[in-house]
Amino acid sequence: MVSVKDSIVDQVRVLLDEPSIENIKDSLRLLSLERAKILQAEFIAKYGLKVQAGLFEGMEYLPDCAEGCYIPKLLGCYEAELEPYFRQAIANPYQAIVNIGCSEGFYAVGLAKLMPQVQVYAHDTNEAAWADCKQLASQNGVIDRIHIGGTFALVDFQKFATRRTLVLCDIEGGEENLLDPSLAPALSKMDIIVELHDGFAHNIQETLIKRFEQTHEISIVPHTLHGITLPPLLQEWGSLDQLLSLCEWRAFPTPWLVMWAKP
Repeated sequence: MVSVKDSIVDQVRVLLDEPSIENIKDSLRLLSLERAKILQAEFIAKYGLKVQAGLFEGMEYLPDCAEGCYIPKLLGCYEAELEPYFRQAIANPYQAIVNIGCSEGFYAVGLAKLMPQVQVYAHDTNEAAWADCKQLASQNGVIDRIHIGGTFALVDFQKFATRRTLVLCDIEGGEENLLDPSLAPALSKMDIIVELHDGFAHNIQETLIKRFEQTHEISIVPHTLHGITLPPLLQEWGSLDQLLSLCEWRAFPTPWLVMWAKP
């Protein structure tokens, strides 16, 4: 029988010594994350490491991810709100994709597979994610078009000024300082999909809309819960385990701005 790690039990005991609402929430999150890891192992044992459905169906994935949720990626429902916009992007003749905050490369590699004409520049400040991204790119046959790097700075946008470029950005509040066309004019011609983190950068939605409303057509895309047909294994699980398997672990609302550069 799989048991909860002693370290998790100890943390929960400390939190529940003072059972405030916040401590109860933190305890539930710790236990839920631990349970999700157990469910992840069961899912892999049953279905392997191939993405089951969705935009990146068939992609060979890794046995774990650098951060965030896992099972939704294998199910193919992760951030499904963005799929129509990605399908629109796939139809465009981009020359480059700049994925800032690429983590293990779910989007960098997935989009490279679907867009054989593009060079993908995958950046993350987490060095541990670089090896994962390289491995994912290699096992999916796109390593020759994935360029992996660390911190992406404002000045780096200029390198793409003459190329049709899609920017995909998920950097936990860092979007406030990075996505500024007054400091990086090349951004005014680029298409941008950015996840917003108002919990880290207050009023970031309003800030970015003001910065780009003259040069871009902007859509606000909220995060929603997905109604999907569960595979047989998940249908055998209880409701709580099903919820955990679909959870994307967002601590606060994280909508996206999809910004298409005006002609």
